[in-house]
Amino acid sequence: MQTISLHRSHFNSPLGNITMVASPKGLSGLWFEDQKHLPDVEQWPLDHHHPILVQAHTKISHYFNDCQKKLDIPIDFIWGTDFQQKVWHALIQIPYGKYVTYSQLAQHLEMPNASRAVGAAVGRNPISLIVPCHRVMGQNGQLTGYAGGLWRKTDLLQREGVLC
Repeated sequence: MQTISLHRSHFNSPLGNITMVASPKGLSGLWFEDQKHLPDVEQWPLDHHHPILVQAHTKISHYFNDCQKKLDIPIDFIWGTDFQQKVWHALIQIPYGKYVTYSQLAQHLEMPNASRAVGAAVGRNPISLIVPCHRVMGQNGQLTGYAGGLWRKTDLLQREGVLC
């Protein structure tokens, strides 16, 4: 198995501390400090000068200051199954200010009976915010789970004009 060189960086956002991890190819992880499925990030060296981490920090800061709607940062999915990665790629297509339901996402993936499996994959998304899993809702726009906490999901959707 090939070893991937990963580096991490931290910064404080309006929604709490964020840890980001990048490979030479792109952003591989972004987690809020108390998020579910947060790996042991201390295993990767701190590098506040890594070009992808600097770019991500800048764009996310602009996002929180209402200056950036598209968080187009190179992504490198190094974790997850093929199915999970397929779901995560589909999440990237959900535009700012919009949302889809789990069943709509499953239909988009041509798996109309796989809403629960799609939901489980959404919940394991390792690149929160950039891969916008917060834009997936339950039936009829019902606010449902978010690994970073429902209060963060609510805040993000309010920022994007989805929730009033």
